[in-house]
Amino acid sequence: MRAFESLYRKHSRRVYAVLWRLCGHEARAEDLVQEAFVRAWQALPGFRFESAFSTWLHRLAVNTALMEIRSRSGGEALETDDAALEFHATMDSAGQRTALGLDLERAIATLPPRARAVLVLHDIEGWKHEEIAAELGMAVGSSKAQLHRARNLLRTRLGEDHE
Repeated sequence: MRAFESLYRKHSRRVYAVLWRLCGHEARAEDLVQEAFVRAWQALPGFRFESAFSTWLHRLAVNTALMEIRSRSGGEALETDDAALEFHATMDSAGQRTALGLDLERAIATLPPRARAVLVLHDIEGWKHEEIAAELGMAVGSSKAQLHRARNLLRTRLGEDHE
């Protein structure tokens, strides 16, 4: 039990960061972190040490978020409104985040769920379109189209006319 608590303390911030980016909502990300660690606890006996624990946990957490995103498909309109930008501001512990970084995080949080998931998985996590398509149950071309859509929405929301 203590060893797992230590693993939680060591990895929960990174897991939270990726889940927050994927789901775009602070409270939902916190719930997903808890769910991911519960699933990790349940799956731990099957961990085969074929990869680092952090890699295994990260993938499990991302899959947890993707399952949640798939189950919510259709509710995208609730989060695509530019007014939602007001509700996604977060500060680091010292309150020193740069304005651009904060604006980018807030803009990512307002993307439609599938577009946000593709953007985060591809541009931040480094997944290939084939992996994203398999995980989200879409065609590779749809993954590419969602990435293009997400990038264009970000440019619009950030007021940038360039890449």
